Amino acid sequence: MFPTEDKEIIELYWQRDQQAIQETAGKYGTFLHSIAWNILRSHGDAEECVNDTYLRTWNAIPSARPSAFRAWLGRIARNLSLDRWKQGRTQKRGGGETELLLGELDRCVPSPRRTESHLEDQELASLISAFLRRLPREARVIFLRRYWFGDDLAAIAARLGCGQGKVKSSLFRTRNALRTYLEQEGVSL
Repeated sequence: MFPTEDKEIIELYWQRDQQAIQETAGKYGTFLHSIAWNILRSHGDAEECVNDTYLRTWNAIPSARPSAFRAWLGRIARNLSLDRWKQGRTQKRGGGETELLLGELDRCVPSPRRTESHLEDQELASLISAFLRRLPREARVIFLRRYWFGDDLAAIAARLGCGQGKVKSSLFRTRNALRTYLEQEGVSL
């Protein structure tokens, strides 16, 4: 049996069947590697983060049954990759691309220290999600491809069949709108 449905793969994890990891890798390995690569710009580090994602999934699923498995895996890979990037930041890996894309959000999202004193992370995430749901589809896709998946401007433009200038403009407008929205919601930036 080769499960292709997420619920079947999750069931393998619940049964503690190691085939679950192989099925996850077969279905989502490329997706997870692209997230890690876009942040780390190192195939070795990206591969380690993907493997760590499988381990973390193996350890987490018996007590959890994620309803959006792909997004759940993506979040784990992204968080692990960001942690690794922060550890290697002093070595300037990735040509500064990750630092650049995270720096683009500095003026419209509060710093973690300020977030803890003004608003719980969960509330901030809910506000950002509500903001993103209000955006037109194309603006939302551009924003998520850049700041969630870490795609570079050229890749986003190619994916959407438009110029990089349009992507830059959309990101600029969306960041400004996000900043205004969060300020109106009482978030101190």
